Amino acid sequence: MSQLYNLNQKIISLQELKSRVKKWKANNEKIVFTNGCFDIMHRGHVEVLAKTADLGDKLILGLNSDSSIKKLKEENRPIVDEKSRALLLAAFSFVDAIVLFSEETPYDLIAEIKPDILAKGGDYKIGGIVGHDIVQQNGGEVITIPLTDGCSTTNIIEKIKND
Repeated sequence: MSQLYNLNQKIISLQELKSRVKKWKANNEKIVFTNGCFDIMHRGHVEVLAKTADLGDKLILGLNSDSSIKKLKEENRPIVDEKSRALLLAAFSFVDAIVLFSEETPYDLIAEIKPDILAKGGDYKIGGIVGHDIVQQNGGEVITIPLTDGCSTTNIIEKIKND
């Protein structure tokens, strides 16, 4: 099989994700979930995702759809379309599954899969992380990962605008 085929097999529907999570849990694999827009990939994303993957056996990424990002960010976002963002994220060997969601938050998605660990960047407080209640009520952990100083999509966009 081609490498591109393998990457596309990581980008899945919620139904397929639920099936994979069921198998992983049956194998006692620790499921880690994080989410985000990942509009312009940068070093900070890579470092946080790699550290997040280290927390368990399987890393699931909830990826904001284009329509979801438009609700959350300014009108001209996302800069990179959802199919492109998903494929870039699938290229990371430590990412096991990517599922797009169109809601403003992944709350319903987290409720469906009930990961063992929910992780977000260190700019969040545990109580402010969407789905923390679900994960904690099911005996899981909610963890924040320190951010890489000076790395942000907003900074990159501003630099492009001003140069």
